[in-house]
Order: sequence, then structure tokens, then C-alpha cells
Amino acid sequence: MAEKTKKKENPLPNLLFNIIIPVVILNQLTKRLGEDGPTIALIAALIFPTVYGLWDYFKNHNKNIISALGVINILMTGGLALFHLEGIWFAVKEAAFPLIIGLFVYLSTFTKKPAMNLLLYNDNLMNVSKIDLILEKNGNKSSFLEHLKISTVFLSLSFLLSAVLNYFLARYIFIDIDKSISLSEQSAILNQQIADMHWMGFVVIALPLTIFTGLILFHLIQGIKKFTHLDLEEIFPSLSTPVKSEKS
Repeated sequence: MAEKTKKKENPLPNLLFNIIIPVVILNQLTKRLGEDGPTIALIAALIFPTVYGLWDYFKNHNKNIISALGVINILMTGGLALFHLEGIWFAVKEAAFPLIIGLFVYLSTFTKKPAMNLLLYNDNLMNVSKIDLILEKNGNKSSFLEHLKISTVFLSLSFLLSAVLNYFLARYIFIDIDKSISLSEQSAILNQQIADMHWMGFVVIALPLTIFTGLILFHLIQGIKKFTHLDLEEIFPSLSTPVKSEKS
């Protein structure tokens, strides 16, 4: 019996629940729910990505570390806002989060399973069992592990880039709020800043990081080709065209 192929994840719900809906809520509900509008809007905006992240985890039964970190990041943002912290605190949080992840990614190079195994070099994306078999047969396993570690170092640098971009973008967006205005007005302004950070961060930071990740993936593939002499169709099962069996 043929093994069931994993259903590809649809990026639209991810984009909808993590970016679009929270931004719309923060922009619209803040202005329409009276004095408590900013707080209600903030909590409502946090609920959608948090619930979606937990639902995705329990539905797919995958230990998606990136999604889990995303939920933690959202909850931290909400916590800072609910405690009426602003400005530099958000800039530090936005920079510290990818910096800590990058540090753990770098430290993984000193283990037998660098972070590349989790993010790119895995069965969801590549034919890892076939690659490992050929590496073992050719005696290139240790050389390829070094290649994986170099790719992982590049990956940690991408998180460093994210930390720098996050910090300067947050410093630009989270300006000090006038303390002479009402608490409700302060919360409304802060919600607007969070909404701006949410969508601008996606555009300004995600684009260069996507390019960076693409270059890292290219570097990883070149190493796989060098040590195994496999074609792209053999490395990526999704690229190979399945042969349809004729009905008897």
C-alpha cells in the first residue's frame, strides 16, 4: 500500500489569523468600542493567532517550534501592552526574541543535530532517508554534517539580521506617548503602533529573511548534490511526478 503523502499546508489561514485579522481588529475595534475599546481590541487581536497556533499544533500533532515561538512572541507583546509599557520596551522585546532564537540555532551546531535538521533538512521537505543512505555508503556522513553546521551558522546570522531590523523598526514605530492624554487614548495609540509593527514587520523583515533563507537552502542543496550526486527530483520528493498505474 502506498504511503499517504502529507497534505501541504495552506499559507492563507496562517496569513489570515496571524497578520490580517489582528491588524484589522486593532485598527477598527479600538475606535468603535468606547473607553474600553483599546483593551478589548488588544485582547481580541491576541486571541486569534494564539488560538490558531494551538489549534494547528493539536490538529497536526507536529511539534512546530516556530509556531510555538510565534505564540509566545504574541503573548509577550500583549503583556507589555496590557501593563501599559511602551517605546524602548517593545524595541528590546522585538530585538531580543530573534536574537535568543539565533543564539540557540548557533549553539545547535555543537550537537549532532543542528537546527537545519528541524527547519530545512527533514522528511517534510527532502528525501532524508535516501540522502543519508547514500552519504553512509559513500563515507561522506561526517563531511555532510560539517556542511549542515555551516548552513546552520548562516541560519543563525539570519536571526541576527532579523534582530537588528526588528529593533530599528520598533524604535521607529513605538514612539513615546503623551502622558497628559487619557489612558484610553494612550491605549488606542499603542494599539495602532502594535498594528503597524505587525504588518510592517511582515513586509520589511519577512522579505529580506525570505531571500536569506532561500540562499541558505541553495547552499544546503549544493552540498547535498556534491556529496550524493542526486538530482533535485531525487532530493525533493514533491518534484518527482508519480507514475499512474493503469486499471486492471
